[in-house]
Amino acid sequence: GAAEKLEKAKISLNDCLACSGCITSAESVLITQQSHEELCKTLAFNKTAAPDEQKLVVVSVSPQSRASLAARCKMGLLETAKKLTAFLKSLGVHYVFDTTLSRNFSLLESQREFLKRFRKQSEDKKALPMLASACPGWICYAEKTHGSFIIPYISTTKSPQQVMGSLVKGYFAEQQHLTPDQIYHVTVMPCYDKKLEASRPDFFNQEYQTRDVDCVITTGEVLKLLEQEGVSLSDVDPAPLDTIFSSAAEEELTSHAGGGSGGYLEHVYKHAAQELFGIRVDTIRYKPLKNKDFQEVTLEKDGVVLLQFALAYGFRNIQNLVQKLKRGKSPYHYVEVMACPSGCLNGGGQIKAAGESSKDQLQQVEKLYESLRTEIPERNGTVRELYERWLGGADSEGAARALHTQYHAVEKTSVGFNIKW
Repeated sequence: GAAEKLEKAKISLNDCLACSGCITSAESVLITQQSHEELCKTLAFNKTAAPDEQKLVVVSVSPQSRASLAARCKMGLLETAKKLTAFLKSLGVHYVFDTTLSRNFSLLESQREFLKRFRKQSEDKKALPMLASACPGWICYAEKTHGSFIIPYISTTKSPQQVMGSLVKGYFAEQQHLTPDQIYHVTVMPCYDKKLEASRPDFFNQEYQTRDVDCVITTGEVLKLLEQEGVSLSDVDPAPLDTIFSSAAEEELTSHAGGGSGGYLEHVYKHAAQELFGIRVDTIRYKPLKNKDFQEVTLEKDGVVLLQFALAYGFRNIQNLVQKLKRGKSPYHYVEVMACPSGCLNGGGQIKAAGESSKDQLQQVEKLYESLRTEIPERNGTVRELYERWLGGADSEGAARALHTQYHAVEKTSVGFNIKW
């Protein structure tokens, strides 16, 4: 009959059942493993710890987050990048990188993987359609809802966040003469589900007991950091941009063609058209279907369909796509799949509209995001050199290990919660 005081219940990222998307709301789930507070703890620890116990703190910023911050602060992208670098370094961060570099690898590996799948489609009925794998919300849904049926279709290429994790804890650690566990790697992402992705066991280094990405903070959490420090980003003096590959400071930002979710469809489509059929495609013409978040692209020659690609954003369109697949009615060779309507620029972790409509804000973010010079990954000299120096070639075992992953069908369980938020 004695009373016993119980500990407070906490929900960690690994407890998520992907049941109703609650992980994408900042107020809904107490996330203890990854937050801007965790970054602050590490920075505070570094200030008092002995030199051999301190961590090298690296922050990798996504271009979508940078565009959201630029829109909020009414600044250009390069100015935003330089001021954000300065602000983070003032807190004790050592290096600030741009994940556009790692997205080059994701795009190139997606292109190679598609060609392999296309060429073996006659012997492997689940080689196509290849479904993009950069969105962790979609991956979580696929594993926990459709499991072993859908997994063979999903691209094994790592997302830019996780490629960056491999780069920072692999190549960069070696350059700094450090072991992976001596680096604390933080990413700034437009999406809460990226926290889930970073916590996957597949991205944990057993030898050094460390994650490839230790902490993920959203764009909105960067704004909280600025407010916490009483700093306006526009008032910060700019700092030179860091580059992972050399000691020279980066003076230009570049992007990729093909929309705010990374341009996977566009890059794979153009590459496949050239490599498989010898057709050069300069401009892609999208055909909207039921809504703007479900669009098709078709390559035809002499009335014959050679390639049929689609983009499917938002769970309504994803569910329609999966049902078509299950009925054997999907006509597509490749689908760029993203969980958020309008894609990554409209991610759940982006800065919300203040005094303007969310539609107007999204348009401003899109306009900024598209203002950079675009580059073709194949022509990036840094990426070519990293393939050789870091991975031992594009088709090496090192490339397969560092740039690809696997998925797991999750057995469905019936779990009851009685939680008061």
